[in-house]
Amino acid sequence: MARVDLTVRGGGVTGLGVAWEAARRGARVRLIEWERIGAGASGGLVGALSPHVPEGWNPKKAFQLDSLLMAEDWWRGVEAASGLSSGYARLGRLQPLADAEAVALARQRAEGAETLWQGRAEWRVIPSGASPWEPASPSGWLVHDTLSARLHPRMALAALSEAIRAKGGEVLLGREETEDPADSPVVWATGTAGLEALSRDLGRKIGDGVKGQALSLAFPAEDLPQLFTEGLHIIPHADGTVAIGSTSEYQWQDAQAVDDQLDALHARAIAALPVLAEAPVTARWAGLRPRARSRAPLVGPWPGRPGTFVANGGFKIGFGMAPKLAATLVDLILEGRDTIPEGFRL
Repeated sequence: MARVDLTVRGGGVTGLGVAWEAARRGARVRLIEWERIGAGASGGLVGALSPHVPEGWNPKKAFQLDSLLMAEDWWRGVEAASGLSSGYARLGRLQPLADAEAVALARQRAEGAETLWQGRAEWRVIPSGASPWEPASPSGWLVHDTLSARLHPRMALAALSEAIRAKGGEVLLGREETEDPADSPVVWATGTAGLEALSRDLGRKIGDGVKGQALSLAFPAEDLPQLFTEGLHIIPHADGTVAIGSTSEYQWQDAQAVDDQLDALHARAIAALPVLAEAPVTARWAGLRPRARSRAPLVGPWPGRPGTFVANGGFKIGFGMAPKLAATLVDLILEGRDTIPEGFRL
């Protein structure tokens, strides 16, 4: 492919998502990843697509809602083009409620969800004790939301890569080109390294990396909802595994090393859900997740670099934000329509 309409740098879910969105609209796309697909945070294990609480509404929450609601059709399009499964399923989420005050707040949020979620998903308060696939709830009540979904990160990235190729795009690995083509826009979606580059270029701290650790267990629960309890995400996946995540570490010596903090995470998961006690560990992961100082994704033009754009800073919500973020950036680059929320701009 001699000439392209869009070059994307970075082989995580954000870069692949932008490349796929452009390719499916007919653009000629080249994606360059200099290490491997999923080398950064997107190559982890968890894959939770979960909403913010339905209250205190703001543009970020509205943007995330749109993305979660469009996710099923978006990922089904990826699967149809690639012939591969992304592991996507919208199976909801259960969360325990600690006491009567938490129950009352959850019921208020249920009322908010009726309006804010547009009748397309529910936030309900239900009694606990119906299934062993439940965390213990001191109040006897759980929140069940029907908006949360899951996908398998590594399966999803493989499906995106093949979908881009199926639409005639290029996915180039092991390429560390220093010059980008002058005749086409370039999107930098390079995670923590990209935040560091932005900070150097703009002379101020734009964001940094936060280390996370997660593990995966062999336990068949692929048709069950995800759980969020005691700060833990417990995510059943389509391949018969359950992912447990994750730590948030602001100081570390080796960003890629697993250690006793992951062992503690595993023990907490078993305490919260005893049915996992005998499940063998199938994978462990550690890496840096890109977090912008604004705590919102960074989307839009790179200041002072005409034709260069940024898509970064997803932190814990990157997979959930990917469909809407990709569509919004491609709208701007290919069609000249700027609908980026102000809080997402550099």
